[in-house]
Amino acid sequence: MKCNIGFRNMATIACLAALPGMAYADGAMQDIAIPSLAGSYTNGSKSYMLALNDADAVQKQASATPVTQAAEFEPPMFSGSNAHKYLGLGTLALVVATALAPKPPEVEGRAPTQAELDAQKSSNHARLGRAAATLAAATVTTGLLAHWDDFHVEDGWTDPDNMHALLGTAGALAMLYAVSKAPGGGHAGVGMAGGVAMGVAIKLTW
Repeated sequence: MKCNIGFRNMATIACLAALPGMAYADGAMQDIAIPSLAGSYTNGSKSYMLALNDADAVQKQASATPVTQAAEFEPPMFSGSNAHKYLGLGTLALVVATALAPKPPEVEGRAPTQAELDAQKSSNHARLGRAAATLAAATVTTGLLAHWDDFHVEDGWTDPDNMHALLGTAGALAMLYAVSKAPGGGHAGVGMAGGVAMGVAIKLTW
């Protein structure tokens, strides 16, 4: 009986002696866990702050960079297309001026003298007619050079671009023929028909 009591006392003393060690070990484990959690939180906070700083730096750089707007396209003032257009308008103006200019008297019933022929050829009507025919030829030439790709036979003759080219060419040829036949009779009608054809050609693509 005394031995049992002694054994129990020794076991009790051993348990009491082990309690401080267990408490110390538990505290050490908590101390190890707490710094680990704190360290991970600190590292995460640092990464978050660095990301915020990088985002702010990128935003400031983007706002500081000047935004260059694309320049608006401006067609050149002098081009083959513009030359064709203005030559055509000039041709129409000269056709109207030729029709309004006073014509020299026509000689009927006899052959005109050389002086009468010279007077007819040097009149304002004749000069304006020749200028109109010259501009018409220049208009057709610049049109062929600047707008050759717009002419397509497969689109049909009723296509506006095709009609423009055909009427413009026919009008210029008629005006050149009228000038070559002047001052003979009948040249006026051919010349006016050529001017009208040129006008319709311009109207189709205006």
